[in-house]
Amino acid sequence: MKKKPFFRVIEPYLYLLPAMFFFSAFLFWPFLKTIWLSFAMTTPLGAVSSLVGLGNYLSIFTSQAFQNSLLVSFQYAVMTVFCSIVIGFILAIISNEEIKGKNLFRTIYALPMAISAAAASVVFMFIFHSSLGIINKVLGTHIGWLTDPRYALGAVTLVTVWMNIGLNFIFLTAALQSVPMDLYECAAIEGAGFYAKHRHITIPCISPTLFFLLIINVINALQAYAQVKMMTQGGPSGSTNVIVYQIYQEAFINSRFGMACAESIVLFIILMVLTLLQFKLEKKVTY
Repeated sequence: MKKKPFFRVIEPYLYLLPAMFFFSAFLFWPFLKTIWLSFAMTTPLGAVSSLVGLGNYLSIFTSQAFQNSLLVSFQYAVMTVFCSIVIGFILAIISNEEIKGKNLFRTIYALPMAISAAAASVVFMFIFHSSLGIINKVLGTHIGWLTDPRYALGAVTLVTVWMNIGLNFIFLTAALQSVPMDLYECAAIEGAGFYAKHRHITIPCISPTLFFLLIINVINALQAYAQVKMMTQGGPSGSTNVIVYQIYQEAFINSRFGMACAESIVLFIILMVLTLLQFKLEKKVTY
């Protein structure tokens, strides 16, 4: 058997070199450095001053601020995911009906995807303004939507839901196109109403897409940062201090990089578990 030239052997790896360089420089090395720093105390400039082992992890799990950030993050995720998927599902059903101007409505529903979180946050800051905001003007109130702990998390959630509707709407609209019309016709013959058809036909048929969106929305919600930074800076009284903003505060405000790295690793583990859950359960979802 003729032996391949050396260049032919290494040729595939040469094509991978540019990508591997950038992955190593901007993904693998920072990840390994984060793990290393999570076991160390650092100077204000980020240099390692001493190794503390699991000390940072023990500190964050006894930290009231970190515990609060976990609680706030999960509250935020539950509200955001539920509202985003339900509203996206309703809009997808409406746009799937034979109505005039259907394509225009689909474009409008998907538009939030084209707007950055920072831009949306600035607009909603004016909408939620306690004295100049449109909401208070319409309601005739003077509620501090972004300054009152009772309303701040709900206001940030509303912004996130609005931004996420487009993604959910597009995926669910595509899923609805794959549902056989024969099933609806048979259900109509049997006397099934509008709600019964969607409950017993639509939802089971698009359940893989719903499950996929559930995981994606939860992961995105746990990574929320821009809207919190722009609108509330984690306040008032920590009511919107989600875990990513808590990491930002530890690293760039308190200069405790070791603690921030430990919190990042905890967040990574949470996201990894959710991702593995998706791969584990996706085959058990009804098709």
